[in-house]
Amino acid sequence: MNIRIVTDSTCDLPPSITARNNITVIPMYINMGSRGYLDGVDLSRQEFYALLPQTIPSPTTAAPSPEVFRKTYERLAAQGADQILSIHVASSLSSTIEIAQTAAQTFSTIPVTVFDSRQLSLGMGFLVEKAAHMVKANYPLSEILAQLEDQISRTHVFAALETIEYLRRSGRINWALAGLTNFLHIRPIIKMYSGQPTTERIRTDKGAIRRLIKLLSINAPYEQVALVHSHAPEKAEILRQQVLNLLPGGEILSVDITPTIGAHLGTGAVGFACVSINHP
Repeated sequence: MNIRIVTDSTCDLPPSITARNNITVIPMYINMGSRGYLDGVDLSRQEFYALLPQTIPSPTTAAPSPEVFRKTYERLAAQGADQILSIHVASSLSSTIEIAQTAAQTFSTIPVTVFDSRQLSLGMGFLVEKAAHMVKANYPLSEILAQLEDQISRTHVFAALETIEYLRRSGRINWALAGLTNFLHIRPIIKMYSGQPTTERIRTDKGAIRRLIKLLSINAPYEQVALVHSHAPEKAEILRQQVLNLLPGGEILSVDITPTIGAHLGTGAVGFACVSINHP
């Protein structure tokens, strides 16, 4: 059985990992001023974050159309795929899942399973990578889906923002704005677990970093941990040095958050995506 994995660019997996694991990535759309871009294709993340502070009005983002998904599925079927597993950003944050399902319903060449990661960034990326590894090991789709469900229950993403100004500008992430609008000088913590986004209010930068470290310690030990940030690699490295005792062995990724989310968070955000060894 030849199963192919499809995802979208919000997974934040580096191109080296997606290429090595034969993962097909559909780019999201980013609109800045009068120009539109494909995430990671004609606008790099470094370029996006360099432009973000002076872009007025704020950038807007959008999921690909059903036709883009359908053409991707057609291409993979033509390449010999027997099944497709299409894993995407949490439905609580984006319409991407709904659009992929629409495409899958109109595509009958081979079966397409659309899977809600209930995560974002590398919380989703780790799921995509897990699925690709299991495909290589010839696991059936039913077992892959069961393992993904198990991993979702052990996956957490959380980050500290420098400001809520970008959330206020965009007006799209209303869950994050709830309860924060009267605290313009706080350092909010945003959290994502099993499809449920939540926020915390922290008064200072140092307090926000202490809270991130506390959150990381709560669910240790870990199978995987990565640092996620919005154009703040030095800040992420300082944070990494503070949590070395909590990190698993092997490579620890540090990646720029997708512009699809970064447009609403602004520059300077930093946090973790992690998969606990133990169940909650």
